[in-house]
Parts: sequence; structure tokens; C-alpha cells
Amino acid sequence: MITCIEDLRVLANKRVPRMFYDYADSGSWTESTYRANQGDFQSIKLRQRVAVDIRNRNLCTQMAGIDVAMPVALAPTGLAGMQHADGEILAARAAAQFGVPFTLSTMSICSLEDVAAHTKAPFWFQLYVMRDRAFIEALIERAKAAGCGALVLTMDLQILGQRHKDLINGLSAPPKPTLKNLLNLITKPRWCLGMLGTRRYGFGNIIGHAKGVGDLSSLSAWTAEQFDPALSWADVEWIKQRWGGKVIIKGIMDAEDARLAARCGVDAMVVSNHGGRQLDGAPSSITALPAIVDAVGKDVEVWLDSGIRSGQDVLKAMALGAKGTMIGRAFLYGLGAMGETGVTRALEIIARELDLSMAFCGRTDIRQVDRSILLPGSYPTV
Repeated sequence: MITCIEDLRVLANKRVPRMFYDYADSGSWTESTYRANQGDFQSIKLRQRVAVDIRNRNLCTQMAGIDVAMPVALAPTGLAGMQHADGEILAARAAAQFGVPFTLSTMSICSLEDVAAHTKAPFWFQLYVMRDRAFIEALIERAKAAGCGALVLTMDLQILGQRHKDLINGLSAPPKPTLKNLLNLITKPRWCLGMLGTRRYGFGNIIGHAKGVGDLSSLSAWTAEQFDPALSWADVEWIKQRWGGKVIIKGIMDAEDARLAARCGVDAMVVSNHGGRQLDGAPSSITALPAIVDAVGKDVEVWLDSGIRSGQDVLKAMALGAKGTMIGRAFLYGLGAMGETGVTRALEIIARELDLSMAFCGRTDIRQVDRSILLPGSYPTV
């Protein structure tokens, strides 16, 4: 029986090939920040209230002006289509049915056009800034043509953090067909059968679109060269002008960077350390949140990403001033475990935990949640 996100993680671990499971469920270097993202949520305590009318509860709110069934969006996650065949399409469908936003990664397996063709609700698109500006301009135009409702600009991947598990597993573009990997695939028949039924194996937004990248064999050299270490706030302005729609900045961990992002006139910013996959030794996202809310919360929506594994985590983030959250691993576990059904189950679990925990704290509307539901001294402050 699936009762929590951890149950989905255990099942995904059984069904997804090691290299792709580890890609999703790992951090950089010692993984201290990866662990802190979850652990620091646990130290925050909730105040239980009684004899309060908790009928007619409401989780609905808005994120960047978009109505959502709860303050949760599916974060952009690379290689989601390797957790399950056609993974991005399945996740987008589940999110739309549930009433929360889905964000497609630049490094997705299914392309912008694929997801748009197989879904009805508008989705968001996450953009990595590459050195090839002509490619970025074309990607923005493709996102417009696909009807994407917002552009999520990730700022914390100018260079790649070192993830030891990926090196051990030989995860690359394309993946290395080592004997160890091939033997592991034999133990994952469900995953293999799913992959036999799809034509989507490569990075759909890049192969056939980037100059000189016609297949998987030419992708590795391109990606190694393309992430732009010279990314600046001037690039944000350039992208905003070409996009012309809602822009969300992801990867903010410092109050000064938050103020600089706010000056760019973005619609929202996401406090995120990339799930602990970039700078190991950085603080958890939840401990960084209060200072960033204090710095810019009156001027721009602040969301939180990294470490959320339950509805209680969402509630605590909202109590500390977030106006929304994004989940990555939580839905990837569901996707790897059971495809579209698993993503739906992950969302159901988080919504029920959020609803019940909010009620126990004596609140009936997620928009009324604030620090008063937290036990003084147990939560991070500015």
C-alpha cells in the first residue's frame, strides 16, 4: 500500500535502472546539503490547536497569478523521461488533471512539441542559458509556440556540480553501456518494456535543434561546452524582452541576489539550491527562506524548492512566508514507481497531508497560514 512519498521512493528504487534512479536521488560531493534540505524541515515544529471550527477548508491559491489546487508546482527535472517512458508527458497530464502547474526542463526527454501535442493545459518551460544565444532565442520561440504560460529561468547551473553517483554509474549523454549497467537493466523488465514502446530516448529539446547536434553521439560535447559561466543579470533582461510573458527566477539562496532579481521585475523567484546537486555545504532552502522573504517578499512572490517530501513541508514553507512551492524528487518517485498514476498519487498524498496538518494547526485556508502556526524557537528566522 502506498501511504507516503517514501513508499513511492522505495518502489521507484526497485523499478528504475540504477543510473537513472541515482541521477534523481542524489546530491553533489558529500550530499550534506541534499540531506539538510529534508532534515531541517524536521526540526521545525507545528503548534496543535483544538476547539477551532475547521470545516470548509481550502488549499486553493494562486502562483504567479495562476489558480492552483494547492500551492505546489512540479519542478523542472532533467531526464524525467528516463524515470518512466514518456515521463514528461505523463507528469504533465497528472499535474493538469490535479490542477497544479507542470514545468518542462530544457534537459527533458520529451520535447516542448511532444508535451504540447499530448496535453491540453498550458505548462511552464524551464530555460538554461547556453552560450549559443541563437539556440536560446529559438528555444524561447518554441516555448511560445507550445503555449507555455511562464518561463522558469534557472540561474544556479552556470557550471555543473560534481555528483559522485553519476560518475560511478557512468551517467553521461549518451549513457555508457557498461556491463554493470546492462546487467542492472535485466533486473528492470517493467522499465525496459515501457521503453520499447516509445520513440523518445534523447534530449528532445536539443537533438535536431542545436547546431551540430543531430543525435545522441554528438550531444555530449555540445552540453559540455554550452552551460554559460558568464551568465549575468543583463542576460535576464535580454531573455525577458524576448519572452514577453511571465518570468520566474529559480536558484536564489542569498538575500542580495533576491534583491537583484526583484529589480529585474520577475513575477516570482524560487529559493532553491538545486536539490543539493550544486554547491554542497550550502544551507538548506528552508533555512534560507526567511531572509529572502524579508528582503523582497513585499515586492515579488517567493516560492520554495528543494527538500519537500510531504504536505507538512509545504505547510511549513508557507508559514515562513513562501507563496508557493515546487516539488521535484517527490513526483519523480511517483513517476518511476507507477507512471502517471504514481505522479497523481504523490500529489494526492501531499494534498491530504497539507490539508490535515493545516486543520490540526487550527487553520482552514492556506492563504491564512503564517508563523503563528509554528512553535517559537523551532524555526529559522532572518
